[in-house]
Amino acid sequence: MLSSTRLTRFLLDENVRAELEKFLRRRRLNLRLAVKGSSDQFLARVSKREKRVFVTNDTDFTILPADKIFSVIWLRLPQNNPDLLIVSFEKLLMECKNFQSRIIILEPWGWSSLPLPKETQI
Repeated sequence: MLSSTRLTRFLLDENVRAELEKFLRRRRLNLRLAVKGSSDQFLARVSKREKRVFVTNDTDFTILPADKIFSVIWLRLPQNNPDLLIVSFEKLLMECKNFQSRIIILEPWGWSSLPLPKETQI
């Protein structure tokens, strides 16, 4: 695994499968879990303050601007396929060079990356 990935810090939303948490812990990556029931605003602030990539299944976070959240990985994978989640996330970790200020969309066929908007989109 690349050293830049080793330095990446993650914040997992409560809706992310436990298998992903276990996968990241086995790789000794810096990981924090969202407290159940935390507000979107609170999670975004934690992501920004601690420079953590927020991993979620929710679209809500994909419209937040760069001054509100550090980065987002939006999981667009079938929830009933943890093996696909792990394989896809592992590939992302191997290939992605820059997580900061990005929306990374992880899908069954690969991933794509866009810059976070500069201001809130409505």
